[in-house]
Amino acid sequence: MAASGRIRTDLALEATERFREIHRNIRGVEIHENYDREKDIRTTVVKILTENGAKEMGRPQGNYITIEAPELSVPDEDYHREVSEEIAVHLKQLIDLEKECSILVVGLGNTGITADSLGPRVVDNLRITRHMVREYGLKSLGNGKIHRTSGIIPGVMAQTGMETSEIVQGVVAETKPDVVIAVDALAARSVRRLNRTIQITDTGIHPGSGVGNHRNGLTEENLHVKVIGIGVPTVVDAATIVHDSMANLLDVLEEKEQKEFLDELITPNLYSMFVTAKDVDETVKYLGYTISEGLNIAFGE
Repeated sequence: MAASGRIRTDLALEATERFREIHRNIRGVEIHENYDREKDIRTTVVKILTENGAKEMGRPQGNYITIEAPELSVPDEDYHREVSEEIAVHLKQLIDLEKECSILVVGLGNTGITADSLGPRVVDNLRITRHMVREYGLKSLGNGKIHRTSGIIPGVMAQTGMETSEIVQGVVAETKPDVVIAVDALAARSVRRLNRTIQITDTGIHPGSGVGNHRNGLTEENLHVKVIGIGVPTVVDAATIVHDSMANLLDVLEEKEQKEFLDELITPNLYSMFVTAKDVDETVKYLGYTISEGLNIAFGE
C-alpha cells in the first residue's frame, strides 16, 4: 500500500481532493465552492447523495461544510467574528430554528491534552440557557423566543471508564433535546489546514477517528435525534509531513518509483505519531471562543 493511502484525515474536502488528483469524478457526490474575497473565507459544501458516493468517500451520506479561513489561528477579533457569523449561517441551514429548540452541545476531548481540548473549551464559552428557562421562564432572558441550550463535557474513556456514546445516550434520554451538536478536534491531511479549517456536518461525529482511536459514534442512528458535528483539525499525521516534503524533492521520479521510495522511507512508527503547532495553546483558546460565538449567534436570535 502506498504511503499516502495510509495517511488519515477527518475532512471530507480532503477526501475529494484525492480523486481530483487523479482527475476522477465521484458519482453520487456534489461539490459546491464559494470564496468571499473581502472576508478571505472559502466555503466548500460536499454533498454525499448516494450509497456509491458514501462508499467511495468512506463517509456516511450527508452534507459536509468546510470553512477555510487562513487567518483563523491569528488573534484578530474582527476576523474571528466574521468566521463565527459564517458558522451561524450554516448551522441555521442544517437546523430548523424557526421554532424553539432544545439543544445539547457535547464538548468531546481530553482537557489534559491541549490539542484535544477544543470541545471542552467551546462548552466553557457557551451561553447556557436551559436551566434559566426552566427556573424562571422565557421572560427572564428578555426574549420572546429563546432556544434552550445545555452543555456537557463527557471526558474520555481513560478518565471515566465509559464510552462517550454511553454518557451522551443517558443525557439525551433524560433531557430529550431536539438537536445534539458534538464538537471535537480532528486530524487533517494537509499541514496548511491545521487550525485554519472548520468542518460542519449533519452526519454526526466519531470521537478519536482521526487518530485511529475508533470509538462508538455520536450519530442520529445511535442517539435517535439529529446530530451535528463540528470540528477543527488540530493535528496532522507525522507521516504526512515526511511524505509531502520528500514528494516535492522527488518530482523527477515516476509516480510508482516515488511511492516505492516513500514506503521504504516512512517507518510504521510514524503512522502512530501526530504533530501539532507550537502555539497550539493560544490557538485552541481562540478557536474555542470562535466556535462558541458561532453557536451563541445562531441560537440567540
